[in-house]
Amino acid sequence: MIATLLPLVTAWGIVLPESLLSSQTFAVLSTVVAINTVMYGALALAKMLPKVYPRDWVTDRSRRAETRSIHPEGSGQGDDSQFRG
Repeated sequence: MIATLLPLVTAWGIVLPESLLSSQTFAVLSTVVAINTVMYGALALAKMLPKVYPRDWVTDRSRRAETRSIHPEGSGQGDDSQFRG
């Protein structure tokens, strides 16, 4: 029986019965799949973008205007730029 319906199914594009497609369970399942797909796409896009440091956007009033380190400014031992994520 399936062998006789296979050409009919592929020609018309009928895979699932209409009663299943219009059911509440199928609607909920398709909604979950749609949300999952959007979230996966957003995470993949966010992974491709460069990392953002919000701390660089805001001026920090508690940071000193000049260094108080015992090391000179250009030595590289006193700056904390190596610790940024």
